[in-house]
Amino acid sequence: MTDASPAPPGPAVFTYPLPHALPDDANARLALFAIRRLGAHGLADAHVTNAFVTHFGEGFRRPLVLIRAFMHELAATATQPIAIAPCCCPRATPSEAALINVLTRAASAPCTAWVLLADQLGTRDVAAVLACAEAVAAAFTDAGRPLG
Repeated sequence: MTDASPAPPGPAVFTYPLPHALPDDANARLALFAIRRLGAHGLADAHVTNAFVTHFGEGFRRPLVLIRAFMHELAATATQPIAIAPCCCPRATPSEAALINVLTRAASAPCTAWVLLADQLGTRDVAAVLACAEAVAAAFTDAGRPLG
């Protein structure tokens, strides 16, 4: 007698588009690029460094170090996965949209940013991540490239 059990299902195929458009602001798109590259390829990714040198010129170090610190704190604090899309993707995941929203609101609406981070990371202890987000936003603004 042979076993007639069905074969295990293959890998899931996602046929729906990502729900969020990329940010209209070029500076927010740069931050999203950094989030995607650093999240997928690690904190020492050379493509992010090159992009920051190109966009910020001689003042690239502060925003680069702070976005790396932001990503490190995200990874250390998160209790659930943070979905990121490939860099070439023309749409954004809900996680990416929330992180960009946090970066754009960190200085102007910290309570809103706190709630977004807490929801995204699955924990209420997001003070270090929010402090890094505020520092990233300040670095972009001080370099003449405000987010949002």
